[in-house]
Amino acid sequence: MNKTVLEMNDITMQFGGVVAVNSLTMHVDQGEIVSLIGPNGAGKTTAFNVITGVYPPTNGNVFFNGNKIVENYPHGKMKKLYAGTDNGKYTEHIEPTPDQITRLGIARTFQNIRLWKSQSVFNNVLIAKHMLRTSNVFTATFHLNAAEEKRQREETAELLNILGLYEVRDNNCTSLPYGLQRRLEIARALATKPRLLLLDEPAAGMNPQETIELTDFVGKIRDDFKLTVCMIEHHMDLVMNISDRIYVLNFGALISQGTPAEVQSDPSVISAYLGEDENA
Repeated sequence: MNKTVLEMNDITMQFGGVVAVNSLTMHVDQGEIVSLIGPNGAGKTTAFNVITGVYPPTNGNVFFNGNKIVENYPHGKMKKLYAGTDNGKYTEHIEPTPDQITRLGIARTFQNIRLWKSQSVFNNVLIAKHMLRTSNVFTATFHLNAAEEKRQREETAELLNILGLYEVRDNNCTSLPYGLQRRLEIARALATKPRLLLLDEPAAGMNPQETIELTDFVGKIRDDFKLTVCMIEHHMDLVMNISDRIYVLNFGALISQGTPAEVQSDPSVISAYLGEDENA
């Protein structure tokens, strides 16, 4: 049995009176590619924001490699407003910041590309590596971190070479074709040396050929970097071709889970995407 890398238990995220995610429980095992899918507004990116410390959940907890990294419960004003389930089940308040989550070994990309637009391809990746620096103000001031800086530059060059971006390393990142910008964003995430990679709609805006190439690319980096991948995606061909398992959200609630074949034939999934037949 594979080790569970990510585990979410009863995650509820409520904004005022709106329950964006309601009691989501899911897990991702080591080496898997797991997709989280659902119609627009289903709560997928909100779930990623909880995992990565952008939002503390209103209720529930998250484990990473067996260690609890996030937990919360309805308190303060939310104690009266809470409309989710599992109230009273959780009692701790653990609220890490996104940089602390990244240091644990979880990296992510975003639905909208967030490259440092004024910088080169090389610098976009190198800056991400700076998160791993052991130097401080003193060692940097007196140039005592030269060996570490040299090593990080070498690692950046090696990563760009592996991902097919070395030839454009000196180009401004905004000059790249859209598909390569997506690849660069993934390279920047990989620069932090994650064990779990979260991809938020990596194929968004891509043409069919770029989507095919991305499918191969995600599988390759999973194998080459020995990663576990959790992905949000709307391109169903990509999802069905690459996923080991799939979770389906609709209006914040989990409505289906299983293999691609199981999910694809689930009537509740078909209904969520296509709507109910009023004449049925």
